[in-house]
Amino acid sequence: MRSKHSGFTLVEIAIVLIIIGLLLGGVLKGQELINSAKVKNLAQDFRQVPLFIYGYQDKFKRLPGDDPSPDGSRFAAYRLATRSGQTPGNGIIEGPWNSTDVSSENVLFWQHVRGAGLAVGSTDFTSAATANLPANAEGGPVGLQMTPPIIGLGGNYYLCSAGINNRLAQQLDTALDDGFPDKGTVRAQAAWNTGAGGDASYADGASYTVCMAF
Repeated sequence: MRSKHSGFTLVEIAIVLIIIGLLLGGVLKGQELINSAKVKNLAQDFRQVPLFIYGYQDKFKRLPGDDPSPDGSRFAAYRLATRSGQTPGNGIIEGPWNSTDVSSENVLFWQHVRGAGLAVGSTDFTSAATANLPANAEGGPVGLQMTPPIIGLGGNYYLCSAGINNRLAQQLDTALDDGFPDKGTVRAQAAWNTGAGGDASYADGASYTVCMAF
């Protein structure tokens, strides 16, 4: 007795391939939408901070973080850390952007803009844990300083955001500037080095710190 073996027809194979193609297209489109949302979130960080500075100056004629008398005279609910080795009221927000020391003016910057109602978050800066310092959409730290963090950047203020993968970093750079990590007002480094300029290009698989001057 001869047994009859049946296989897939060309039509059935074509239908399966079409379904697989649709599924892959949906996954890729979904990832594209997720990345686009992250870039918008990252870009929003860079666009908001100048508004925080100018809004605070407009209200109090002081720089947030450098304000010598924010607690009591301005915001009675503050729990203010003691500054260490810095001079409040000198017109400079002192400290490195990536500091977590609550006695540093660049960290107290976040307390001041929150207390002024310009940003949301904790105003209890008795420790880094209670301060709940800001993070970007990728979970990396975000911070401000007033000395150029990357050689070649010109401006008065510098906002940096770390832990951003190469695709998002390049999209962010393109959205805010020119898309090149070593040119313009937005620059980036994969290996953080305050004594160096921006990288020559965005490398696949690398994680970047992106800084913007304004």
